[in-house]
Amino acid sequence: MIWFFLGSGLFLGWSLGANDAANVFGTAVGTRMVRFRVAAAVASLCVLAGAVASGAGTTETLGALGSVSAMGGAFTVALMAGVSVTFMNRTGIPVSTSQAVVGAIIGWNLFAGAPTDPGVLVKIVTAWAASPVIAAIVAIGLYGLVRLWLRHTRVHLLGRDALTRAGLILVGAFGAYSLGANNIGNVMGVFVPVVPFETLHLAGLNVTGAQQLFALGGLAIALGIWTDSYRVMTTVGEQLYKLTPILAFIVVLAHSITLFLFASTGLQGVLRSVGLPPLPLVPVSSSQAIIGAILGVALVKGAGAGVRLGVLGRIAAGWLATPVLAGVLCFVALFVMQNVFQVEVVAR
Repeated sequence: MIWFFLGSGLFLGWSLGANDAANVFGTAVGTRMVRFRVAAAVASLCVLAGAVASGAGTTETLGALGSVSAMGGAFTVALMAGVSVTFMNRTGIPVSTSQAVVGAIIGWNLFAGAPTDPGVLVKIVTAWAASPVIAAIVAIGLYGLVRLWLRHTRVHLLGRDALTRAGLILVGAFGAYSLGANNIGNVMGVFVPVVPFETLHLAGLNVTGAQQLFALGGLAIALGIWTDSYRVMTTVGEQLYKLTPILAFIVVLAHSITLFLFASTGLQGVLRSVGLPPLPLVPVSSSQAIIGAILGVALVKGAGAGVRLGVLGRIAAGWLATPVLAGVLCFVALFVMQNVFQVEVVAR
């Protein structure tokens, strides 16, 4: 039954790959600088590496928001979050898997009568609001640096094209790693307290039960990238704002830095060591970060009028609707699982 219950987490990972992971290469594919198959291969490998190597920090934050105490409950939380993302994804809107998972966890808290820590919730929501702003600021700064470099560097047009393609692949790899590190908690975090995987000893390395879960989730994300991410790539890469290849490079790098800031335990330690307040380790929305970066370059170019406000409005509506939909669906599904299928969703 463990593998049956884990199926909902794998489904959620597939949904994340189809939706959020598309943002890593959406601008590159949308500008036709990188072929979809190349983007999918690079993103799949790097998202798996980030999930296994650096996925623990954001998982702890979700656990503090609500620790699901039974396997049946974890199954339902992940399943309803995945259903919510998939439903929204069918509209072509890049919604937030992070918000779907948080909404589903709050739905479980309400059903179980468990408290939702308001401090943790405020920290998560604040990070959600800050991430597109940070991405926009980083994009503006990168735009200035790139423009300065282009002014003082004479590169042939073909050489510039080759550098841009290579740069898009490199920052996409970094973005996929950051996405895996930041968002794997969304996929498998609710299962960490309840799945009894033993630590494996492989070639002198200890692979914890949590890391095994993260590896499974990373593989599910990769499958979602390959099978169902192209539609959302075109929404982000073409429909919101037309990007040149160089602007696409800036946008993806700004997005990747933003995700990394909210996932890196090493950076958190460095900030503390020099007396600076660390950023919270929170699973933020890849979609919000990429769109914040796009808006940043649009504003600095004085081309805010070129932003398609109708598309932006649909995306914003999706962000608001996703956690509410996930919470309601989760609450109803928990009732059905417990009273119709007699599955334990809250540990007694």
